Amino acid sequence: MGVRKDLKRAKRRTDLAARHRIDLVRDNRTGTIREASAPPLVAPPTTGSTADLPYTNATEAPDAVILRRRTAEGTWHPITAATFAAEVTATAKGLIAAGLEQGGRVAVMSRTRYEWTVLDFAIWAAGGQTVPVYATSSADQVDWIVRDSGARLVVTETPDNTATVTTGTAGHPEPPRVFTLDEGAMAELATVGREIPDEEVTKRRTALTPDTTATICYTSGTTGRPKGCVLTHANIHNEAANVVELLHPIFKEVTGQTASTLLFLPLAHIMGRALQIGCLMARIEIGHFPSIKPDELRPVLREFRPTFLVGVPYLFERIHAAGRATAEKMGRASSFDRAHRIGVRFAEAYLKKFLDTGTRTGTPVKGPDIGLYAAWALYDLLVYRRIRKELGGRLRYAISGGSPLDRDLSLFFYAAGIVVYEGYGLTETTSAATLVPPLAPRPGTVGLPVPGTAVRIADDGEVLVKGGVVFDSYWNNPAATDAVLSGDGWFETGDLGALDEDGYLTITGRKKDIIVTSGGKNVAPAVLEDRLRSRAPVAQCMVVGDNRPFVAALITLAPDSVAHWLAVRGMPADTPMAEVIQDPRMRADVQRAVDHANAAVSRAESIRAFTLVEGEFTEDNGQLTPSLKVKRHAVREAYAAEIEALYSSK
Repeated sequence: MGVRKDLKRAKRRTDLAARHRIDLVRDNRTGTIREASAPPLVAPPTTGSTADLPYTNATEAPDAVILRRRTAEGTWHPITAATFAAEVTATAKGLIAAGLEQGGRVAVMSRTRYEWTVLDFAIWAAGGQTVPVYATSSADQVDWIVRDSGARLVVTETPDNTATVTTGTAGHPEPPRVFTLDEGAMAELATVGREIPDEEVTKRRTALTPDTTATICYTSGTTGRPKGCVLTHANIHNEAANVVELLHPIFKEVTGQTASTLLFLPLAHIMGRALQIGCLMARIEIGHFPSIKPDELRPVLREFRPTFLVGVPYLFERIHAAGRATAEKMGRASSFDRAHRIGVRFAEAYLKKFLDTGTRTGTPVKGPDIGLYAAWALYDLLVYRRIRKELGGRLRYAISGGSPLDRDLSLFFYAAGIVVYEGYGLTETTSAATLVPPLAPRPGTVGLPVPGTAVRIADDGEVLVKGGVVFDSYWNNPAATDAVLSGDGWFETGDLGALDEDGYLTITGRKKDIIVTSGGKNVAPAVLEDRLRSRAPVAQCMVVGDNRPFVAALITLAPDSVAHWLAVRGMPADTPMAEVIQDPRMRADVQRAVDHANAAVSRAESIRAFTLVEGEFTEDNGQLTPSLKVKRHAVREAYAAEIEALYSSK
């Protein structure tokens, strides 16, 4: 298996392994680790900005292919560093001609695509600041973001997006000027900017410093109006440069592969942009795709064949579910389930041996025995290789963020030859604040502090973060800034967690989401919800129980899982959902997912009842954020009657 060889080879490279040093602070009273920090691998910048990156690449390696652009025919056209820099300059000149002033803001409302990348760097090269807007945003959300940020220019993807902007900003004293990508915005900007000299772009770009604001990224707004996080060019550099320096030398030296990735995360989210900037720093080839939906993404993965991916747990959950559905159609569901169990056992045993976790006790750690190796080899032929093929065939590594990934699912992918490294971060920390290091995978945790970052656990269990990745302020909101940023630079994340003896962080939930039952039991819903979503046919779910006698759950079903479930049982594809959710066989399948979730908690914290609800939690109905987080207050309001019924029937 490739990743096992990679890890063995990497472990011998002690020069690489020793670079990520972790300093720990122990609580003298409790004996627990209270703080972990890592010195930077890359010094903080003292001059320049992220805007210089395309021009540095064009000067140092003009013919290097740094991006690939997908054509309508499904082929990938190479973009060299010199070509990219020229496009950035032409677009920057167009933005200046359109009225962008030094320090002005431009909103970009588009799905992930090549032009987004050009625009981001062009806005910076013209001395401006990028304001990302999710392509799914409503007119009201656009109204707020454009009004609050003061963006005078907006670039949209589609005419529908433009209509949303027009509606949302109709009441503004001076509505913004709008350019639409699908109606030739890039060509239009290049045309209007022809009279602007290149020297004007150079002058504006070189006036930027590390402390200049690069972007105002609005939070997902799960509890109210989105807040604009002010991120500087230094924030972006500290994040991207340290993550690249941590990961890329190891992947490059160990695998011998030329790294490439397919970027499908929304570029309106800082995680996708930080990844992109890091790849451009390392001249890692990037392709873009506008959808995270597995059915749309899988054929493109087979086209592009990336060596690594950055995704969210939803992607890995759905790939696993699709693999089981395929096996069930072939009459091999039990074989897939056994492959899952064998994979988890094999990966756990192998990683324990690799990490030598018995050294503290002096007890030797045994790896997989010969029987387990044989079982793994069998299922590698029957199941695991199919998973690799679905992901393009060359994938060796993946990074998962946004929410915790079920530990067993991470181990399953490891057995399939793909190491999934989890990370943790927020918009306010410019994406990852922690990341599982490449030479020490530890499924179930979100890793160690990113170089240049410190993590502290407060007395109440809240995770605090400090370092060059922490944001500057909330735009136009000093009160909100003061509420989460201490005078000595610690950011209060609102998440609860713990550090283990080696400094690995585990996230247990959100402070504001903690459920307190009428019996006084504190329950972190995230643990249950993350495990529930990892099992088909569950799509989204929300655990409830505040001031109630026990914990319960609202559960929605994934449409693809329902379609498969009906087909396997020979039921009509148009069977009403009301009938499906009442079918005892479906409820039994969901109960197995509930049992899997309950296995991670005590009896008092377990889900005692659940209800299946029609429809889904979506962005369109206001129950999901664009980053796929559940808006708990919106779901509670929408399903108030169903929640009451859960408790009145007991």
